[in-house]
Amino acid sequence: MLPTALAIGAKTRQNDLDVAVQFSFWTGINASSADNLNGSGASNGGLGYSSLNIRQSFLSFGDASWGTVKAGRDLGVFGSDAILSDMTLLGVGSNAGSTGSSTLGRIGSGYLYADWLAQLQYQTPNFNGFQATVAVQEALGQVDNSNLGYAGKVTYDFAANDVTGRVWVGGVTTKRQNGAAARGADGLAVSASEVTADAYEVGAKVAYQGAELVGYYYDGQNMDGGVGQFPGSTFAGAAIAETKNSGGYVQGTFKLPTIGTKLGASWGVNNIGAASREAWIVGAYHPLTKSVNLVAEYNNLETDTGVAGANATGKARTVSLGAILFF
Repeated sequence: MLPTALAIGAKTRQNDLDVAVQFSFWTGINASSADNLNGSGASNGGLGYSSLNIRQSFLSFGDASWGTVKAGRDLGVFGSDAILSDMTLLGVGSNAGSTGSSTLGRIGSGYLYADWLAQLQYQTPNFNGFQATVAVQEALGQVDNSNLGYAGKVTYDFAANDVTGRVWVGGVTTKRQNGAAARGADGLAVSASEVTADAYEVGAKVAYQGAELVGYYYDGQNMDGGVGQFPGSTFAGAAIAETKNSGGYVQGTFKLPTIGTKLGASWGVNNIGAASREAWIVGAYHPLTKSVNLVAEYNNLETDTGVAGANATGKARTVSLGAILFF
């Protein structure tokens, strides 16, 4: 994703409660044409600013006997297991160069971006592997911020001999305000018409002696479907068209014994009405040290706008080489 990050956290046990705080700062390295000093909109080299994204800023408290409450900004509930199971999460994926400072892994070609959202979340205790999470969250794509989003998921973690894994189901719903709304004479936003946006997901992953398989599927309506969930609305624009959304991905990886190199291949697609984004990716991930991973990927992305014409389809092929450092 973004190439560099600094995370600061603290936790303690007080009055029979586990209390924690977390902040994380993610930075890009590209000079942004939108933020350069001369305001020309053109690339400005060393005079341009890289981006700073504070993705986490939350407090949590709870106990293993009754669960945990989280308040603040953190990874969204819907789609979180899909992104955290993606082998390209710490690589490049299928969107190299398309978003400026950040690569996106398989976001937009196998699942929707969980995003980093302001939310109030509750997670139950672990009941023999079963756990549920529910959240009231900010809903993106709003004109006047009058709506909230609601998300939840249930997970089951299992282990038997050398086999481990997780199964999960989840859902999200909100109201999206119509982008055709305008501002009133006083400059304030006029209430917009609304459409319901919701989706469900189901996924599973299983590992055995260095091999791991992941399968994921989602289905919904009026979600963005290209990359994220619930895109931003404009005060003057086209009405939101009712759109069917679906997608998913399958992935297989294998960690070579002795040397520890992980080899992987995955295929996934996002369908947005008649349009689609489909990608297959192969990669190798080698732990040079316990803190440094070498990465090599080949990504093949095909897009279809669903509209006949000269630019209806497109292809992007990317070879990525790099290193990732952890502390």
